[in-house]
Amino acid sequence: MNEFLQGGVVWMVTGSLLFVGLVGCVLPALPGHLFILLAAIGYRLMVGPDAGIAWWGFGILVLLMAISQIFEIVSGSLGTQWFGGTKWGALGALVGGIVGIFFLPFGLLIGPLIGAFGFERLFAKREIRESAVSGVGSMVGTLVGIVVKVVIGVAMVVWFFLDIWVIK
Repeated sequence: MNEFLQGGVVWMVTGSLLFVGLVGCVLPALPGHLFILLAAIGYRLMVGPDAGIAWWGFGILVLLMAISQIFEIVSGSLGTQWFGGTKWGALGALVGGIVGIFFLPFGLLIGPLIGAFGFERLFAKREIRESAVSGVGSMVGTLVGIVVKVVIGVAMVVWFFLDIWVIK
């Protein structure tokens, strides 16, 4: 296979994985950051040691992916607390977010809301209005978490290109 054709295949595979990764940062059904990491790994495996991407560059991508995943899990809980929810509401938002993963795509937004509301009512013995505000806070936190996921996803893609073309 000539070098031009081989390079085209490498970039088609890498670009497709990067694109799916960025889409996955918005759509909860796809593990976006993992696809971006796989794009970098695949690029390195296809091109070889001369790929320009350093091993420590992979470490930065893994770190960014981990930060994003942790923030995604706790964002609903943080939103609940920001809106004046109790520790019970924050725990409910966390549990609701985890359960919501199984009911994609809407479960990730509705799960923390139901969890925060339910835990506020059942365990913190708060009124309906206070519980509802706590639930809305979990949704706001989850939406902020999605924005952070997208920003981190874009940062991962930018880092990938910087690592292969600028840093070497």
